[in-house]
Amino acid sequence: MTASLHQLLIDDRTAGIRLDIFVTRNFTAGQLSGLTRSGIQKLIGGGQITINGQKSKPSARLKTKDLVQIQNLEPREIALEPEALPLQIIYEDQDCIVINKAPGMVVHPTAGRSHGTLVNALLHHCSDLQGIGGEYRPGIVHRLDKDTSGAIIVAKNDFAFQQLAQQFKNRTVEKEYVALVWGKLAREKGIIDRPIGRHRSDRKRMSSIYPLAKVREAVTEWKVQQIYCVECADQREYWLSWLQVRPRTGRTHQIRVHLADLGHPVVGDRIYGFKKTSGNRSRNSGPHQFSRQALHAQKIGFKHPRSGAPITLVAPLAEDICSLLKELDPTGVDKD
Repeated sequence: MTASLHQLLIDDRTAGIRLDIFVTRNFTAGQLSGLTRSGIQKLIGGGQITINGQKSKPSARLKTKDLVQIQNLEPREIALEPEALPLQIIYEDQDCIVINKAPGMVVHPTAGRSHGTLVNALLHHCSDLQGIGGEYRPGIVHRLDKDTSGAIIVAKNDFAFQQLAQQFKNRTVEKEYVALVWGKLAREKGIIDRPIGRHRSDRKRMSSIYPLAKVREAVTEWKVQQIYCVECADQREYWLSWLQVRPRTGRTHQIRVHLADLGHPVVGDRIYGFKKTSGNRSRNSGPHQFSRQALHAQKIGFKHPRSGAPITLVAPLAEDICSLLKELDPTGVDKD
């Protein structure tokens, strides 16, 4: 039998679920990255995804001790073009590369964007990257939002991809962000443990307060690093807090959603931030005019995919955030 890309034994907790739903939830890395549920159903129908080595229907119900297997798939032809875009590389070897992603750069191509992405730049820098991990996401094992800057790991071969993807799945990758948020938090540190799902009235947003019935566990740890007080032209004051944030899970928009739902949205967040009014539009201070969310993936720690050696890397702050912080004067206020 052809060697399988991946396989998983069904236990009592997952018994009874449909095959296509199980694969969608558990095998969306590797060569299945970016596939929709309908795409996975086609692979099942073609016999490339099997139960106990036997071809099955997408609707087949899994039983305890069933073995779900995904066969090696031929790399799909992709139409991505390498582009000589600037990259700030903070680590690189034969297995992986870590980039300090610039704000405004999309990680991988989408239906409406095929140029100017991190993937386009990586294909120029790493000529053999194509075909690793997925049609439109070669080498990408995790993502950052377009307007979030900072450290992102990219695999340079299939072995490294599988090893790194497993670390993210097992939640052994240490991620540390910094964020400038509106307001003064009541405590010096805390943990937000609230599931996240699609917003019940706006499917383009996520929410931990008004989600649809289907939610996923989400845990975010935060700690105040500095508090700022800024005086407006009308002599009113407003507060901002500089936070260290550690997401224990990796849900879509997790940090932005959790902080916004806590009442302290990230400065510049156009989706989850405060709505602009005629009053704050007239302010010329940096925080009110900041053009993207002031969120940066500052530190990442993982085990090298081949040697297992621990690696911890720090991504310098983006210039726009540095400039913003220079505009703010520390108040020296007690954070308790």
